[in-house]
Amino acid sequence: MTPTAWSHHPEAAAILDQLTAWAESRLDIVALALVGSVARGEPHPRSDVDLVLITCDPEAYVRDEEWTAELGATGIIRTRPWGPVIERRLVMPSGLEIDVGVAPLSWAGATPVDPGTRQVVLGGLRILHDPEGLLAQLLAACGAGP
Repeated sequence: MTPTAWSHHPEAAAILDQLTAWAESRLDIVALALVGSVARGEPHPRSDVDLVLITCDPEAYVRDEEWTAELGATGIIRTRPWGPVIERRLVMPSGLEIDVGVAPLSWAGATPVDPGTRQVVLGGLRILHDPEGLLAQLLAACGAGP
């Protein structure tokens, strides 16, 4: 099953397109990736949408919530740290949950790759926005294909 054929949440493909367009419109977002089971093409009925948003200003996405409304989210369920990444779990009007891992540029550093970052990459990473090739370099450094 491909991420766009995710049948139990028909809005998922549209949301990914919306998120990608949103990321492309923001100068402070360096890269955006879909990660986890949906990125691997193996979603299960309880899968959510997991993203890594790499930005030069991660604090802005942790401190402020206005950006979540731009995505159509109705609220933030939780915020918690995972090493250098801060998770913001959003809920959409349909109930679909989106985990946005807000990460600094250093998260994608390829020399050497942090073990936690490597685990995320090898667990499934699909590039949605990567104009500078940062995520492509990370995939290569982890020995993962595009």
